[in-house]
Amino acid sequence: MKNTEGKITRNRLRSSSFSSIISISLVLFMLGIVGILIFNARKLSDYVKENIGFSIFLQDDIREVDANFLRKTLDASTFVRYTEYISKERAAKELKEELGEDFITFLGYNPLSASIDVRMKAEYANQDSINKIENYLLGFKQIKEVHYQKSLVSLVNENVSKISLVIILFSSLLLFIAIVLINNTIRLSVYSRRFLINTMKLVGATWGFIRKPFLLKSILHGLYAALVSILLLLGLIYLVKREFGDLIDIVDPQLLIIIFGAVVAIGVLINLISTYFAVNKFLRLKVDDLYY
Repeated sequence: MKNTEGKITRNRLRSSSFSSIISISLVLFMLGIVGILIFNARKLSDYVKENIGFSIFLQDDIREVDANFLRKTLDASTFVRYTEYISKERAAKELKEELGEDFITFLGYNPLSASIDVRMKAEYANQDSINKIENYLLGFKQIKEVHYQKSLVSLVNENVSKISLVIILFSSLLLFIAIVLINNTIRLSVYSRRFLINTMKLVGATWGFIRKPFLLKSILHGLYAALVSILLLLGLIYLVKREFGDLIDIVDPQLLIIIFGAVVAIGVLINLISTYFAVNKFLRLKVDDLYY
């Protein structure tokens, strides 16, 4: 009979530990996702901003040699990420494909200008910098016009700022919720062992001696939960990479290692601290209070 009761108790304890690890790992998984978003928010922002650019329309009588020289000059500028030269003939061909008809035959000449498409570095993709760059470029006699969408530049910068703020607020809220959930999960786990704690007190065990196995087990549970959450994060990253390969390239592997390390540290620390205070609570309780 005693053996049967012992098995039931051990099974309950294993089930409690297992559910505790799973619950904590899911919370750490969510924290890991937010961590990836936070650490890569700047790169996501840069990725979007670096796709903002402008077109430089050249004078009609410019020679291709001069156009290429101008392009190389731009490539050497601090604000340029890359440039692409589009000749009059190429521009006409692309427009002809878009319109589906030969407008040159109708007009009798090619009205399009050669141009250079410019993509800027992220730190220069704002309205003030673009205004200065525009004035600088118009100083070149080979350049006829600088064209870009001002509304798009303002819209991108505004939305990037809003998204960054939302991510920070959401991550702070999620961190608070994670601490509360993990703490409650551990308190319930320790609560199921309250009579064991009281028995050890009755036989004269010190508080430090009673706490030690609970703290060691909390460290192991934190490591197990962190390992499960890291595996889930790797699975998620794999799925996202398979579906959105170009986007996932902006995730830095070194940052992922830092995030995984932070997940392990948070999992262990929150488990350890919560277990310490939970065990202390039941160590202070009197025998009559254990039944409530």
